[in-house]
Amino acid sequence: MGTDRINGSLFTNIENKIATVEFGHPASNSFPSILLKRLSSEINALSINKEVQLIILKSEGEKAFCAGASFDELVAITNQEEGEAFFSGFGNVINAMRKCNKLIIGRVQGKTVGGGVGLIAACDYAIATEAAAIKLSELTIGIGPFVIAPAVERKMGVAALAELTLAATEWKNAYWAKEKGLYAKVFETITEVDNEIETLTNKLAAYNPEALSTLKKALWENTNHWDLLLIDRAKTSGKLVLSDFTKKALEKFKK
Repeated sequence: MGTDRINGSLFTNIENKIATVEFGHPASNSFPSILLKRLSSEINALSINKEVQLIILKSEGEKAFCAGASFDELVAITNQEEGEAFFSGFGNVINAMRKCNKLIIGRVQGKTVGGGVGLIAACDYAIATEAAAIKLSELTIGIGPFVIAPAVERKMGVAALAELTLAATEWKNAYWAKEKGLYAKVFETITEVDNEIETLTNKLAAYNPEALSTLKKALWENTNHWDLLLIDRAKTSGKLVLSDFTKKALEKFKK
């Protein structure tokens, strides 16, 4: 099922017990709030779908994997409630991915910023191309990657989170991200990535579903508090986005 392009698009295809979820948006596959809500709902639905054994998460096109949250919506925030709602978007998706009964395989073809890095970190296994560099640029506009930080830290460690966050203008290449644990494998081309994902998911789909869902729970042990933690972090970001520093920084970006 699709929708109009302003709100982006979300399509799910189920074949051989594998659900491929593809999101897209003309602005480098960034996420307006409505698309984040749809992705959360879709993951929740697939979690209980008996026809599905595992999920592939991908984005459309051959360029950016995800440019994070919608810049237009960020600029339009005028109060604490709007800020909290906006920043909760990625938190809700990460929590849906975390609690999903099915393993989620990320297919990352290109550059990723901000919330998109959180999405990759919330995948159980991610395969990327050499072009899949990452960046957390939040500090440059006076906020921080607070909502996605628990997911990034869980996957890559505190040191990598600090390095990504503090070097806010630097792209870290795909091999750096693999070394830190974000990607399981990196290939030169999208074709190689797709071949690897096909091989892996066909093997996984043939394994005992109970073993897979039990493994998923084991991998995400000690994260039950994230339901509250990520919303709390969204409040923090919601406050910061209203600061004079951020307002001035966003004005500059708009120009």
